[in-house]
Amino acid sequence: MKRNIVIAAVTAAALIGGGTATALATTGDDQGSARQAATTQPSNDDVRDDRDDDGDRDDAAEKTVSADVTASEAIASALKHTSGTVVSAELDDEDDGDKVVWTVDVLSGDNTWRSVSVDPANGKVLGSHTDDEDDTAQVRAALKGSSVTAEEAAKAAAGKGVVTSVDLDDDGKNKSWEAETRKSGGAEQDWKIDLTSGKVTADRADAQDDDADDADDADDQD
Repeated sequence: MKRNIVIAAVTAAALIGGGTATALATTGDDQGSARQAATTQPSNDDVRDDRDDDGDRDDAAEKTVSADVTASEAIASALKHTSGTVVSAELDDEDDGDKVVWTVDVLSGDNTWRSVSVDPANGKVLGSHTDDEDDTAQVRAALKGSSVTAEEAAKAAAGKGVVTSVDLDDDGKNKSWEAETRKSGGAEQDWKIDLTSGKVTADRADAQDDDADDADDADDQD
């Protein structure tokens, strides 16, 4: 259940003539859930293409993004401001502007949805507003009996790389938390986190989609 388009903490811009590329992502504790930083450099072929349908590279892909506040820390900060259940946290552009923030969606006890903006540099809440969502009952049903929160899911996924989003997947039979991470070198990967055990597994559907895209690209080049 994606409420926003995630603008990843590390994005890539291709060099004219096919240059090399570097990207950094660091974490500060053994689980990878401590402070993180990521800087954008031109990408290599291993990084997903951020071009839009017109073949132009997304403006957001040109930005350098720095995040000292992890996903789990952003969630904790949002909950101090607005009590309830966090359903998603994403590092994205604020109103398609230049400022990148953590956007945390919180479902309160009275079924009110609030979107809380958290500064990725210091963890301070920048503001919040009420959202209109029509899937409250679906979310409640998916989380019924679960023991792993969004914050815990983000911490679990941090062992795989820099977490740029965590979101509840409440569709289908196998409901779970979904997380997106970036690793050193800019490689992006999606993960599923079990709602009761917190076990982290690779999102096979995402991997299959990537393989299909790669095959299509190869066919186009031929």
